Amino acid sequence: MPVASALRRTGLTFALGALGGTLFYAIGLPASWLAGAMIFVAAAALARVPVDLPDRMRDGFFVILGLSMGGGVRPDVIDRVAQWPATMALLAVTLVLVTAATYVFLFRFARWDRESAFLGAIPGALSFVMAIAAERRADQARIAASQTVRLVILVSVLPLVITSTASHGQQPAVPEAFPGWADGAVLLVACLAASLLAVRLRVPGGWLTGAFFMSSAINVTGLMPVALPQWILVPCYIGLGCFIGSRFSSTTFSLFLGMLKASLGAIVVGLCVSLAVAWIASVLLGLPFGQLLLAYAPGGLEVMTLLSFMLNLDPAFVAAHQLARYISMVLLLPFITGLLLGRRPNESRTGRN
Repeated sequence: MPVASALRRTGLTFALGALGGTLFYAIGLPASWLAGAMIFVAAAALARVPVDLPDRMRDGFFVILGLSMGGGVRPDVIDRVAQWPATMALLAVTLVLVTAATYVFLFRFARWDRESAFLGAIPGALSFVMAIAAERRADQARIAASQTVRLVILVSVLPLVITSTASHGQQPAVPEAFPGWADGAVLLVACLAASLLAVRLRVPGGWLTGAFFMSSAINVTGLMPVALPQWILVPCYIGLGCFIGSRFSSTTFSLFLGMLKASLGAIVVGLCVSLAVAWIASVLLGLPFGQLLLAYAPGGLEVMTLLSFMLNLDPAFVAAHQLARYISMVLLLPFITGLLLGRRPNESRTGRN
């Protein structure tokens, strides 16, 4: 694509995202900059408006957001780790229940074939699920649309659900101390190096998680302030919303409408399971309901962790659980898929020849 055309497309995408974020912010909705940008750009993409962001710009947004999110990790994080084994066990239960319930809905009620229903029911990890779908020759368009609609709905709905509770357990607000230019440069270089290492090691969501874990370590040790001002963060929130919304660029409106009913039903089923387990865990363990819901929600690691930061919850807790969910799926999903669905179609044909 010519440079001028790419710049116009990027400018248009960001302008639409900024418009949506501004409107949502004016209304007073939670996570307004992210959700507003996402919905406006998604609508434009479905209307066949050319929207897109360069991959490098998206990666840069992730690094800055990961850096800033480390400021939400308080020094007492080590003390709270003792609570994690129980919540991790409930995470495993949630993962199984969400996948099973969503599969039953897609297979029995939406009439999807077994492979598409199973892969469409997997909570998150879109790129990994799509790789398996391609190998098994499942309906990739249907699975991608379902997974993308799920993420859009979660980003739109979860902040409202969490903030509407009587008390969603926010961490106490503390005065923000911003790093100076010298400290900020050191912090940025350290986080960028951590992100590059995480990407090289194939850590899930490496651009964000690498910077997040580095800035968290710096923040917990008190070496320097980690918080960033809103004039830096807001464009990153808008950029991430634009990136999510632009996923619909390859989805036709007719395909979207065809997938909407099944996708809405699937997300309602999965979210109800996550809500129930989060509520039970909150009652039994005395942890904030919103924090547990974001940890158990069937969404993307980067976005769920960012929402916890934006809602002043515990990003370290959410990141650890979302990361554990992703890693467990990557390790176990190929074996479980083969066990439940049998060999890949091309393998079966090869065996008969």
